[in-house]
Amino acid sequence: MMCSYCGCADFEVVGRLMAEHEHIVNHLGALRGGLDDPVRRRAAAEALAAHLTPHVDAEEAGIFTVMARDELFTDHISRLCAEHDELDELLARVADGEVALYARFEDALREHIDREDNGLFPAAAIHLGGPEWDEVDRLTTTARGVA
Repeated sequence: MMCSYCGCADFEVVGRLMAEHEHIVNHLGALRGGLDDPVRRRAAAEALAAHLTPHVDAEEAGIFTVMARDELFTDHISRLCAEHDELDELLARVADGEVALYARFEDALREHIDREDNGLFPAAAIHLGGPEWDEVDRLTTTARGVA
């Protein structure tokens, strides 16, 4: 899943976001395994959301904010933000018992991560300079509430 060809993961913030993607995907098994048990399903969905929500907040506050300043990326960033909203909605609906939506959620999550890991992040590695990466890191850190 993680891009290994362009070196974008060498940027600390991108490497961290990609590692979080892997961690989020790893939580899918617990959700999939708990679909038929309301208590397990809810707990697995909450655990996944506990990783997904701060990740999304950091992405949108940092790399998305800086990249969206260039009109070349504005539409793509808007699409990724809309996908974040769709993922939140689908996960909540699965947690609430609409288990038939699980496959759609997993597919959407994996496709979304692929667009970031193999599209946006490599583009950022090429497009952004040092001061912009410093800003991405600062904004990301602030969004995470880390001093």
